[in-house]
Amino acid sequence: MLIRLLDIVFAFFGLLFGFPVLVILTIIGLFETGSPIFRQVRVGRNKKAFTLVKFRTMKKDTASVASHLASASAITPFGGFLRKTKLDELPQLWNVLCGDMSLVGPRPCLFNQEELIAEREQRGVLKARPGITGLAQVNEIDMSTPVLLAQTDAKMLENLTLANYFKYIVQTVAGKGSGDRIKK
Repeated sequence: MLIRLLDIVFAFFGLLFGFPVLVILTIIGLFETGSPIFRQVRVGRNKKAFTLVKFRTMKKDTASVASHLASASAITPFGGFLRKTKLDELPQLWNVLCGDMSLVGPRPCLFNQEELIAEREQRGVLKARPGITGLAQVNEIDMSTPVLLAQTDAKMLENLTLANYFKYIVQTVAGKGSGDRIKK
């Protein structure tokens, strides 16, 4: 309950104070792709579908697949900057505020990532709200290794204390973890 309250407070103030940055990034993205906001249906808590919102980092015609299956050539120049700085994740604060996500939790996957869903379901990971960051992200474990990712997510949830909640957020903001791998 305390973590949900912290999620709401941080997401609200993050959106409030980050609004000028969101506007600037939206305008730049508008000039680059014509469609700066990316929406995608993801697997949420208890396998409930929700629409994830983030800044577009790939060309508009890129197939809807996990990042590790997409080609590096699909990433736009501005998208590369957004990924490197993790600013592409900022709009997800809206998902946190709405209750679809938490700041810390397992990254939400696509419904076509059946192996990952099965591994997470087996370990009880899908009972938790998905998050913007977590143990796997700060340790550069992405969706290309479903078993390891599900194991890491389960470990994080078993040991998710208030101290670890803040630790993962601080590590992410400080630049630990490089995000999902992209095919070269």
